[in-house]
Amino acid sequence: MQVRVGAAGGRAIVALALAAVLGGCAKSANEHGAGNGNGKSSDASAAVKESPAAARGGTIGAAGSACEMPVRFDIAKDWKAKAIEGQDERSAASKGDDGDLSGALADAVLRQGPVTAVCEIDAKPAGNIGFLRVWTGRPGDADTGSVLRRFVAAEDNVSQPKYRSFKTGDGLSGVEVEYLYTSKLLEETKKESAFAVSTPDGPVVLHLGGLDTEEHEAMRPAYDLAKHSLKLA
Repeated sequence: MQVRVGAAGGRAIVALALAAVLGGCAKSANEHGAGNGNGKSSDASAAVKESPAAARGGTIGAAGSACEMPVRFDIAKDWKAKAIEGQDERSAASKGDDGDLSGALADAVLRQGPVTAVCEIDAKPAGNIGFLRVWTGRPGDADTGSVLRRFVAAEDNVSQPKYRSFKTGDGLSGVEVEYLYTSKLLEETKKESAFAVSTPDGPVVLHLGGLDTEEHEAMRPAYDLAKHSLKLA
């Protein structure tokens, strides 16, 4: 996730702000990627490779856990979860003395499309560089496909998005996407993944990034563990 401002210098400031607040940039995708060569997203039935199961390290999401959310799921062994604080700060900044830019920076650090970041699960203690991040939306926005596409559309420089429907081990229905993200700053392209489910308390999006595609693939078992163990909190 990155703040989008008009000037190139503004984008650089935004990238640094994201790294400082969230410990790394969460990238998402543009639903208008060139997955089939004509600027359209690929069909929702496109296959997504499943990875071997990760060793379970605990469960988050329920009351009293590191992150309280509308859903709960297992996290991989040695991964560390923490709630993302800052929604109050974002609101204060938007009204503070720093003006509209400060408020925009704070808002964009925590928001991507229709959802707000609420939890970050860090892979570094397990030896990888990346995060699984959780985003939640407002109740009533129940169309998971639309939510995920709006999440994806909040960022540029994406190609080959592949969407598909799935069911969790607990029977929840969701929509998943894989895509390639190209960083203009680093001039590198890497794989990203995300999925969305609907809950009575609003939509939930889980996103997996990583330093590069190799790191992303190494962390994919933790992402799949979260997806298959997902339940309502």
